[in-house]
Amino acid sequence: MSIVGGVTAKLRIVLDQLVTPSEPDLAVTSRSLSQALVETAPSGCEVAGIMPAVRGSEEGGSDLPDLADVWRATVAQRELAQAWRWGMPLGAAQGMIHSPTLMAPLVRHDRVHNHDQTVVTLWSLEAWTAPGRLARGAAAWQRAMLARAVRYADAVVVPTHAMAAQLADIAPLGARIRVIAGAPGTGFGVPGDASQRVVRAGVSAPYIVALASVFDSDELDPVFAGAAALDLDVVVIGAGRGEAPHIVDRAQASGLAERRVHTIVDAEAADRAALLVSATAVVAVSTEPVYPWRLLETLVVGAPVIAVATPQHHEVLAEAALFTAPGDRASISEALVNAIEDENVARRLRVLAADRSRAFTWSDAAQRVWQLHAEL
Repeated sequence: MSIVGGVTAKLRIVLDQLVTPSEPDLAVTSRSLSQALVETAPSGCEVAGIMPAVRGSEEGGSDLPDLADVWRATVAQRELAQAWRWGMPLGAAQGMIHSPTLMAPLVRHDRVHNHDQTVVTLWSLEAWTAPGRLARGAAAWQRAMLARAVRYADAVVVPTHAMAAQLADIAPLGARIRVIAGAPGTGFGVPGDASQRVVRAGVSAPYIVALASVFDSDELDPVFAGAAALDLDVVVIGAGRGEAPHIVDRAQASGLAERRVHTIVDAEAADRAALLVSATAVVAVSTEPVYPWRLLETLVVGAPVIAVATPQHHEVLAEAALFTAPGDRASISEALVNAIEDENVARRLRVLAADRSRAFTWSDAAQRVWQLHAEL
């Protein structure tokens, strides 16, 4: 992509998540990708922003990268989301548009003559496979926006080939489905005070980390049972507010004492890194088609990984994990014993995790985004 006819090519990225983030991971993704797009912009290209109006105490993207300009809607994020859902672009539908989410002005446009493009991104298919896991109204909005994407998007990006295959069964998008992996937030790493952060979280070694929510209870039960047999604490990262009592009940039913269960909610990145790097093992149990952001962070800090075998986990982790059969207590117990009691296995998993982490960078993602828009 370069200057055509003396005109600078401008890629406009939708950054509503930097004003009113509905999910912290999406805000981190928007910020990290936009920064990487600026840093990797081809000659003759620049990056601009599309954002809703700022209301009251909203941050408004005060730490944006060096964008060429920012188009502000006349309405706030909630109203803009509804307007775009019903096909009212409010003046934002011209040019090359890339959205790190489904939030985009998906309307009829002329890609051939006016060089208008609209690309959106899906990081989760839960709205179709498990809508009950989402906040009220979120699943309906996502389904409506994907329906618009089927009609008007030039491409729909997903982070894994496994998710691409599932999306192909959900929506008739054909060759418009593209795969561009995401990465941990820019700068994610182990803080200098990691050990103190673990203590402040009320956790004492040895412990394992389970990446899960209350919706993954059936897969968590074997983890709790295995931890009880090995006399380990379990730190659950990924649970929502109010889920701790249910998770503790499931742990106790599996033989793990209440004092050994720690449910961490809304931990900041440095705290997550500290808990992950100090864990004896990290167990990923979700079988849902959701991009595993916490697993990517686990790879960065080089923690030993045990994962329920799913196409997505195999794709993301490759050789950097011990895989277990879904819901199989014996399989998970065996993996825990191998990772915890065999130092050679633990050391190998740590090396493989750190090596695998280098496959996921925002610089690479941004270059692929530029390439995608050039192909369109």
